[in-house]
Amino acid sequence: MASDSLTTTGTGRTGGSGGPGGSGAPAGRRRPLSPRTGLTALAVVLSVISVLPVLWMLTSSFKTRETVTDGKLIPTDFTFDNFVYVFTEVPFARYLWNSFFISAVITVAALFFHSMAAYALARLRFPGREKLFGAIFATLLVTAPVVLIPLFMVARELGLLDSYAGLIIPAIFNAFGIFLLRQFYLGLPKELEEAAVIDGCGHWRVYWNIVLPMSRPILSALAIFFFLANWNAFVWPLVATSDQDLTVVQLGIASFQTQYTSNWNYILAAATVAALPMLILFFVFQRQIVESIKTSGIK
Repeated sequence: MASDSLTTTGTGRTGGSGGPGGSGAPAGRRRPLSPRTGLTALAVVLSVISVLPVLWMLTSSFKTRETVTDGKLIPTDFTFDNFVYVFTEVPFARYLWNSFFISAVITVAALFFHSMAAYALARLRFPGREKLFGAIFATLLVTAPVVLIPLFMVARELGLLDSYAGLIIPAIFNAFGIFLLRQFYLGLPKELEEAAVIDGCGHWRVYWNIVLPMSRPILSALAIFFFLANWNAFVWPLVATSDQDLTVVQLGIASFQTQYTSNWNYILAAATVAALPMLILFFVFQRQIVESIKTSGIK
């Protein structure tokens, strides 16, 4: 009896241990990777793939003509002559100013008109409001090349070709900004506007003093989107202008590439100068971009 009891007790202790520390798990098994680790690794890989072309462009802009196509990321012959050549042989500073001026004016005007239109479509009640919004939204389905020829004919009849007005006015109106702002305004609490109306405010004061201050995050993101889109504009400036004094930076790079087909060191230097302002703008305002994407209203 005593020996049977001792044997049973020992067996129970041995079976319950299951290995060192009594964990019950095999000693050689590894923990599976968590989904967070896999997503982090994927993000790192995609980031490297995205940044590598930009990094290659930046480093290659400091290479000489003989080494620009050697395939090496780090330049062996480091030189600033490419940038000196770009700013001395062609009026590249003029191209940069044209792009900056046009993009800035379009951005300010677009935010002003888009926000007013979006507020009217979100808050004001008038006949045909939904049909009007549907017509505006439908223009998002029309690609730019489809309306390029009609737009050119209208601009020619109005005398807008070869002018800043011809580059600015057609680019101001865009359904994307109106749609995004309208959806944002629909999420704003009506109580603030109703309280302002009770205090005697009209629609204009409600829009200017209440709605616009609450729209700063999404307006900041739209400003970056509009500025970037117009900074990189190529097709419409190519069609609407022939005056060299109105050449924008993207057309300047294209003409530079046509003139110096084999001088990729100059082309990459010009592309680097054109890309740096946009990279700086993104890194400075990336917080506003993320916040505007996350914001769907005030809770």
